[in-house]
Amino acid sequence: MIFGLETKTQPISKEQVWASWKRIKKGGEGVGVDNVSIAMIEKNPRKYLYPVWNRMYSGSYFPPAVREVSIPKANGKERLLGIPTMCDRVAQEVIRAELEQELEPHFHPSSYGYRPGKSAHQAIEACAKNCWERWYVVDVDIKGFFDNIDHAKMMEILRKYTSQKHILLYCERWLKAPVMRINAETDTDRKKGTPQGGVISPLLANLYLHEVFDNCFNHYTIQTP
Repeated sequence: MIFGLETKTQPISKEQVWASWKRIKKGGEGVGVDNVSIAMIEKNPRKYLYPVWNRMYSGSYFPPAVREVSIPKANGKERLLGIPTMCDRVAQEVIRAELEQELEPHFHPSSYGYRPGKSAHQAIEACAKNCWERWYVVDVDIKGFFDNIDHAKMMEILRKYTSQKHILLYCERWLKAPVMRINAETDTDRKKGTPQGGVISPLLANLYLHEVFDNCFNHYTIQTP
């Protein structure tokens, strides 16, 4: 462990931050607005990770701006991603891991995206099976879904599924975190969107879809396999 001193009784522990860092460093290496890399944190983890824990457990953690980047899509268009700093990814992973345990039991078994133990191959197999067993198929493509999630509605939904104050606090701050656009301008007045590229974003997106789509759609048309 990189943390000395005594452990204080708070909702977020040093062990959570350290475990989150070990998971994050196995992922993408794109740097955020501070240009801090995985290698830099590896060389001096206490310098970077202790402040993450210290601020998170005290409630004083505010996420830095997300760096907007553009990546090409297969159809020739571009997709905008939001790249958090490495330390912010660690902070997001702390909350994501905790929140996932609360949300997973509620999600529909036919939901496969961004879920532990589920894959795109399994989703394809389920689609093939359903196409043989049912007489209709509904194909829906939500344009710009991550970019248009309403913050107020997202928090309203989240409060239905968790009463953990630190989870609600930080998720709201990540939703509202400033974005440094490609043109170098910083957007600080955001009312919608959760950056595609953020660690917490897929889980929040799944919850939003679960509430406004899956629950409604499955109630009327789909029987659990």
